[in-house]
Amino acid sequence: MDSGAAALRSTLAGAVDTARYWQDPDGEDILVAAEPVRRELRRVAEHIARSAHAQWWTTLVAAEQWSVGWSESVGWSDDGTDSAGSTTAELLRDYSDRTAAEEVRAERDRPADPSANWSGWWWSTPPTRCSSRRLFDGTPAGLWFVEDSMGWERAITRRVKIPAGARVYEVDGAQAWAELCRQFPVEVTAQKRHDWYRTTGRSGRWVIPDWPRLSERYEGVHLTVAGYLATAGTAIAVDADTASVIAGWAPDDTYWLTDTVVLDSDDSRIWVCDTSGKHPSWVEEAHD
Repeated sequence: MDSGAAALRSTLAGAVDTARYWQDPDGEDILVAAEPVRRELRRVAEHIARSAHAQWWTTLVAAEQWSVGWSESVGWSDDGTDSAGSTTAELLRDYSDRTAAEEVRAERDRPADPSANWSGWWWSTPPTRCSSRRLFDGTPAGLWFVEDSMGWERAITRRVKIPAGARVYEVDGAQAWAELCRQFPVEVTAQKRHDWYRTTGRSGRWVIPDWPRLSERYEGVHLTVAGYLATAGTAIAVDADTASVIAGWAPDDTYWLTDTVVLDSDDSRIWVCDTSGKHPSWVEEAHD
């Protein structure tokens, strides 16, 4: 195993794990945002960006994709969806209806003051299957890059079958996300304002992409690692009056918006987190 690649992956995983988009920036966040510190960190960032181990951070969605399902004390969870036999289109329609209803309730019941002590559903992800590529050592990226992780130590990964010619929208930075929101906006101001004000300091109108409408044009949406690092958790200007936040995503996540993308039930693997070393590592569980 390349120690440089492993060290960089562990560092990125640690940064992702500390992302919490429902609370104020902590002291460390405030410190590193100060211009003198940013100036010094910029030199480090430029060095990392030139590393051969970081070159995949700007690449398009990989052809080989794996979903991750987490194991808890009883049974397996699925791959992050609440499908229960529903089609992807049904999941998207239900999500759209629930989002619209929640906006009406939040407008009626929640305070308009963004600094009020109130919280809600702060994610901006679709309710559909998510996958990521395999890394240099064969482990799926989704095992490593988890925002505010729950300390899971077992997981099952399944290969994702992607049809030839699948159209995937690439989010490689703020402008790409803003364009999604401009073309397919959904108003979420009342339900997001408190959480997103706390994490960004911005007060104003908020929107997210309309995932059902987007599914008519694309099979999936991929967030590059560089796009994640540049934008996640920040207020992304959509136009003069509205903004959005990439929240709940992880680096290299691809969310799939149609049923043309399916799990390969014949290609699954179980992984166990080994915490005995300096850095945790994921090891494939041996089969009898």
